[in-house]
Amino acid sequence: MSRPDQDHAERLMRFLFALRSHGVTDARVLDAMERIDRGAFVKGIFAERAYDDMPLPIACGQTISQPSVVGLMTQALNPQARDTVLEVGTGSGYQAAILSLLCRRVYTVDRHRRLVREAQEVFQRLGLANIISFAADGSFGLPDQAPFDRILVTAAAEDAPGPLLAQLKIGGIMVLPVGQSDAVQRLIKVTRTETGYEYEELRPVRFVPLVEGMASDEGPTPRGP
Repeated sequence: MSRPDQDHAERLMRFLFALRSHGVTDARVLDAMERIDRGAFVKGIFAERAYDDMPLPIACGQTISQPSVVGLMTQALNPQARDTVLEVGTGSGYQAAILSLLCRRVYTVDRHRRLVREAQEVFQRLGLANIISFAADGSFGLPDQAPFDRILVTAAAEDAPGPLLAQLKIGGIMVLPVGQSDAVQRLIKVTRTETGYEYEELRPVRFVPLVEGMASDEGPTPRGP
């Protein structure tokens, strides 16, 4: 093994160890996170930190989430092979890429057109054909594509948004951070039942706030296969 290959293998081993040590134990999630190279979603001066278990800045004032948090959210979501998943907050596209290996179809939406465009380029480069990206106001979900088996929100709202709850199938699961943007937030898991919604608190987290409206005044732009 050449030295660059050896260095990559060592970084990947430390990366997976950090995931396990933070409670990511689902074999399917770990396999997906091993197969999706986080380095493909981190640019510029932060590229050398791609395998560190820490959030990193990306364009438009957003962040790529800490890998262990991505793993724990994915694990809590428990996506299945035939599921259709909605992700609110495309960001770098890293979370959607991992989900794409675990379910049938991923719809991902972000209010920043630049992020959608750049993420779509990475999806195409990686051959992830089951992701459809939209530039739109994610706080309203994607009613035309609903209902969803799973919904994952990567920005914090004060409460679970009503439009997203309504787009969740009975028996479906939504995972999202809730709380004030300048205070402690909690990651919660919402399960829709025949009679309502069950809520479970998972852990404290910090995410950027969920903001209504587009980052510019153009209309929604679908991107994807």
